Amino acid sequence: MKTATSCALATILLFLAGATGIPAAEESYEKQRQELVDEIRLDVRRTSREIGRAQLDDRVMDVMARVPRHEFVPADQRRYAYMNRPLAIGYGQTISQPYIVAIMTDLLELEKGDRVLEVGTGSGYQAAVLAEMKTDVYTMEIIPELGREVAERLDRLGYKEITTRIGDGYFGWEEHAPFDGIVVTAAAAHIPPPLVRQLKPGGRMVIPVGGPFRVQQLTMVEKSATGEVTTRQLLPVAFVPLTGDR
Repeated sequence: MKTATSCALATILLFLAGATGIPAAEESYEKQRQELVDEIRLDVRRTSREIGRAQLDDRVMDVMARVPRHEFVPADQRRYAYMNRPLAIGYGQTISQPYIVAIMTDLLELEKGDRVLEVGTGSGYQAAVLAEMKTDVYTMEIIPELGREVAERLDRLGYKEITTRIGDGYFGWEEHAPFDGIVVTAAAAHIPPPLVRQLKPGGRMVIPVGGPFRVQQLTMVEKSATGEVTTRQLLPVAFVPLTGDR
């Protein structure tokens, strides 16, 4: 039997829980995101020689602390959403490790208003991070079911600056080229020539290169103002393969 005292205590506790105006679950996610950002900073310092920088742009870290990764993973994976590791999202695909998402975004050296192509939308998380950098994002997904799911998710979350398309990203998106930056979130056996052509002079592309079940290298592709293309391998990675008929 409840007493008047216990009822009053329950009322006080409920009031205190809602006093901040932020649901407890959201407060927990915010704390987990900040812890994740701290872990990313440590990983960046550990790999500073490979990636050529000891810290990432503050804008990138602010975005990583803001984008709700738990919204981009299946419900049964949400408890792992802010662990610094890739997670399965169905259809044989994964959402990338947050550290990798952060460095790929940073390496593009994006400015507000830049046009970015993402090949391999997956969960939509990388696209959301790019959009939060105040860029115009064009993202392609080859798996129709996944492409439809992610388009609905991005719309629900309010990412109106992201344009989605179901198609083979190997060939890029000619109608919206050239791009200031291109990010490929699946491993290609070689750097796709159509993507190089669609990269704007002065632009950058970050892509994992290598076959499945082999060592893949995260690779930087840069096109100079005069159109000269250079490549540089950064560090070993593991991505799902880039698929398509070619």
